[in-house]
Amino acid sequence: MCGTCGCEGGDVRVEGQTLARAHDHHAHSHDNARPQHTHAPGLSVGRMVRIEQDILAHNNAHAQENRRWLALRGIFAVNLVSSPGSGKTALLARTIESLRGRMTVSVIEGDQQTSHDADRIRATGAKAVQINTGKGCHLEAHMVQQALHQLDPAHHSVLMIENVGNLVCPAAFDLGEAHKVAVLSVTEGEDKPLKYPDLFHAAAVMLLNKIDLLPYVSFDTARCLEYACRVNPGIRVMQVSATRGDGMKAWLDWIETGARGARGGLVSSLEPRVPHAQPWVAGQDA
Repeated sequence: MCGTCGCEGGDVRVEGQTLARAHDHHAHSHDNARPQHTHAPGLSVGRMVRIEQDILAHNNAHAQENRRWLALRGIFAVNLVSSPGSGKTALLARTIESLRGRMTVSVIEGDQQTSHDADRIRATGAKAVQINTGKGCHLEAHMVQQALHQLDPAHHSVLMIENVGNLVCPAAFDLGEAHKVAVLSVTEGEDKPLKYPDLFHAAAVMLLNKIDLLPYVSFDTARCLEYACRVNPGIRVMQVSATRGDGMKAWLDWIETGARGARGGLVSSLEPRVPHAQPWVAGQDA
């Protein structure tokens, strides 16, 4: 599946149906050999770069198709990325419940296996489609494209994409969303923006979740915010508790502003924010 990280996805399933492969990654390598993990012996740096460029270029073509499809329908799409256990699904459920009666929210769920998270979202009354990536570590634009046609989100609505739990590879893959949102919980450590800078550089918003647990964990909030802004000076940080409801108003207001922009045709003109071509390192300007 992924020449950028070496994962092998096996069958990808959208709502239980096997997704026909939109693209054979090995066909894009110059000697038609199968892409290997980037640390595989005998694989030149130049060939690794060509494979990665081919994969991302093909993904980005599908992402642009998704973006046009969403823009024509005035749909505001957000891609939520985090490590496993950050509370993305609980945050989504709380968001849907809080916006009920104000706007329609639908969800594309990404996990390697099970439909547990999609079932949780459907329990709120929202429409959801589950993508299972097998051994794959991230969603790709062609997967989202098929899920969109199954989900058929309402015009002038909000689409939330919950990516596979992973702070690395989802940062590099544009899905056609208006914005990436990085979700970080206080149980994970304040240094995550420095350890996984590509995601925080690509994200428009960082949601610092589970702040209700701050009295019980060792987490330096000020340092975390400093690190996030060092990587991405333009990032907007919101501190929230999905379980208790703290800070949710700012998050909901941001969504409503984005949804108004999508209805007015403003979001479609935005260029996707992607990580630097080279990884960000400490001491380098963001």
